[in-house]
Amino acid sequence: MDQPLYKRILLKLSGEALMGDQGFGISPDMIKFVADEVLSVHKLGVEIAIVVGGGNIFRGVAASSFDMDRASADHMGMLATVINSLALQDALEKQGILTRVQSAISMHEVAEPYILRRAVRHLEKGRVVIFAAGTGNPYFTTDTAAVLRAQEIHAEILLKATKVDGLYDSDPQSNEGARFIEKMSYMQVLEKQLKVMDMTAISLAMDNNLPLVVFNMNEQDNVRKVVCGGTVGSRINN
Repeated sequence: MDQPLYKRILLKLSGEALMGDQGFGISPDMIKFVADEVLSVHKLGVEIAIVVGGGNIFRGVAASSFDMDRASADHMGMLATVINSLALQDALEKQGILTRVQSAISMHEVAEPYILRRAVRHLEKGRVVIFAAGTGNPYFTTDTAAVLRAQEIHAEILLKATKVDGLYDSDPQSNEGARFIEKMSYMQVLEKQLKVMDMTAISLAMDNNLPLVVFNMNEQDNVRKVVCGGTVGSRINN
């Protein structure tokens, strides 16, 4: 576990991953755990970008279901991702990792604007870059934002951190007989409509041949194992 296979990665964290055992908000213990996981990979010399969701604070799709305008709800969700990004930046910097937050929505007092060349320069200098506010557009999820940013910065792989061990043929939390799937093609994920990522994100990854690994974030050293080629989680590629 000392030789990374990748020079540059993008880690996608859901907002729910930061809740820990809480039902809402940010767990101090969980965000420190995430920072420790990122630190272990950063020490290997890997360039790390992160996209974090906002579902622990506000979820646009859920809000639109009770008659809120979808565009307004999604903009509120984007602001939630900025809150999570700033919290994660603080946790990472307490571990001694230089970190920059870049937002797709301009808010100069708290985050840099998203500028691709600046983001790449930060990565080259060994800084972790957190991309906040999704794509900056409503109707697009942070999963799609993660694939988009991964392509723009030429990340070699996208790591999708979840609460389960990887892909299953049905929801393992509601079906004890759900079967684990170690490898799957993009098209199979689309055909089976698995809920691991939204269809737009999977399609964009497929069009650009971006490999995805879905794994359990709650187990220690899993991020490092994935980066070093360990058999962790499920892999999606052509």
